[in-house]
Amino acid sequence: MIIAQITDPHIKANGQLAYQKVDTVAGLTACVAHLNSLKPRPDAVVMSGDLTDFGTPDEYAFARPILDELSMPYFVVPGNHDEREAMRQAFADHSYLPSAGFLNYAIEDHPVRLIGLDTLVSGEAYGNMCQERLDWLAACLNQDRDKPTLMFMHHPPFITGIGHMDWQNCRNNEALGEIIARHRQVQMILCGHVHRAIETRWAGTIASIGPSPCHAVALDLVENPVPAFALEPAATRLVYLNEDNHLIGHLSFIGEFGGPYPFFNGDGSLID
Repeated sequence: MIIAQITDPHIKANGQLAYQKVDTVAGLTACVAHLNSLKPRPDAVVMSGDLTDFGTPDEYAFARPILDELSMPYFVVPGNHDEREAMRQAFADHSYLPSAGFLNYAIEDHPVRLIGLDTLVSGEAYGNMCQERLDWLAACLNQDRDKPTLMFMHHPPFITGIGHMDWQNCRNNEALGEIIARHRQVQMILCGHVHRAIETRWAGTIASIGPSPCHAVALDLVENPVPAFALEPAATRLVYLNEDNHLIGHLSFIGEFGGPYPFFNGDGSLID
């Protein structure tokens, strides 16, 4: 099985540029086309938040047709730039989404169990796993301790070193980590929010942040960095379930690049 992650496209109504510079519609459109062109194609896509910039119905109405061009099922959770009820309404036909409350759910139809977590705190940049959400997750994980499990959420639960983003991460992360550490079937956690490819070992599993297909938060590890973004090469994360039932992460860069070129001649000799 192959799972793709899209995160943080920040679509604005009518295709308006984000921050007066970033063509997020073009970025998301190119990402969707890229995933559709892969051979083999991903079996599913997880969208880990900030689909829109302000969470308005107009933005969701503009963003949804782009996602609907995906040739495989996709699953959404909200980020801090989203609005929970507007997202629920925009994807009302997505039966996996709860009809009320937090947008937490589990997808059981694949060799990998997909668990989407809603870390949104309305009106705040930071995220949280409150006791209600923690209780839901613990009960969900207790239902199947053997199946390889991939979790996805918007706010990362770990410190990245990019200070102006770290204060916005997922709060109550120690309690979340205690639950994850008790459930070894959680092989990987995919996050968004920081717009960069970042990985770490956390709570006995691998936690990673996916790059945005549109713009990157500047890689600035100094103390008190000035919040800024950069137009770096766009990419998406792919997660591959291998023959040993282990999840393996890859980055797939979006765009036209040279290759692939062969290493060997027709007779099997190395090209020199």
